[in-house]
Amino acid sequence: MASKSRQMNFDVTTLLDHAASQFRGLNPKEPGQWPALPKAAAWLGAAAVVVVLGWFGLLTTAADELQGERDREPALKTDYRAKLGQAVNLTELRKQKLQVQEYVTQLEKQLPGKAEMDALLSDINQAGLGRGLQFELFRPGQVEVKEYYAELPIAIRISGRYHDIGAFAADIANLSRIVTLHNLNVLVVPRDTSGNLAMDATARTYRYLDATEVDAQRKSQAAKAKAKK
Repeated sequence: MASKSRQMNFDVTTLLDHAASQFRGLNPKEPGQWPALPKAAAWLGAAAVVVVLGWFGLLTTAADELQGERDREPALKTDYRAKLGQAVNLTELRKQKLQVQEYVTQLEKQLPGKAEMDALLSDINQAGLGRGLQFELFRPGQVEVKEYYAELPIAIRISGRYHDIGAFAADIANLSRIVTLHNLNVLVVPRDTSGNLAMDATARTYRYLDATEVDAQRKSQAAKAKAKK
């Protein structure tokens, strides 16, 4: 038994000496000429370095992505709650949308079209004459085109009794089409012994743009925006 143990120790020692001898005198400039054992050790070492570097690099990237997702979590929760509230109230929101659309349609009906403007100007004139007022000035101005509608200012000057002027303003407000009075200025008529007053004002009426005018307006705005750039 002792002889067998000595033989095993000898074999192990011999193997270790043989392995160690392969690592002696290695030329680092010519690794291709190294013995098999140093080559295998160098390959394993390089592979281990690559694996370790790749592992840490992967972990770093994953950690950054994880932190980014954690940072997004509060915003996503807030967005989720908002959308959940909309989903719960979807039926009510649809009803409100229909109500708004009906209201917009009603307002659009109060805006005259291009062909109806002359009739509306006649209505304004008749509202004054019907109250016994005297028009000293009735001058439509330049049409101001907005994005979806056009605005027509009308400079007016009327004279008559105080209550008739007030009734005229009420009649204007009750027209089927939208007409507003701006910059009202009531004056005493000079050298008038009847007690009449004069009112200077700007009446503004509005009309919707037809499809051709809307398209032209959009193109004009796009051209202006492009010119600014």
